[in-house]
Amino acid sequence: MNLNNQPTINELARLFAAQKDTLSDHILWVSDTGEVRIEPVTACHENTPFEEHRPALRTHLKMYRRGQGYVGKKAAADKTFITEVLQTLTLNWEKAQTNADIVKVDRYS
Repeated sequence: MNLNNQPTINELARLFAAQKDTLSDHILWVSDTGEVRIEPVTACHENTPFEEHRPALRTHLKMYRRGQGYVGKKAAADKTFITEVLQTLTLNWEKAQTNADIVKVDRYS
């Protein structure tokens, strides 16, 4: 899914559904080209190591902790949640494109 190509709720829901909530923590991030990714994160308690290993990272949401229900099929089926995430991504993508630093998002818009 790319934020430059008028993304849909269904596209974002598919990204969430492809993850397993019980296996690891996850971070949703956007590359400098607008590509949205959700990546499992192992043994990472701070976002800094994650950022350092992804030079194309422009913005990311706070970490989704394992077992909290923020990723996976149930999260993907929650249209209110997915809509909030998409709105947050869209608003912060505009900010990230004009900001030299990585934009860290702690709350939904």
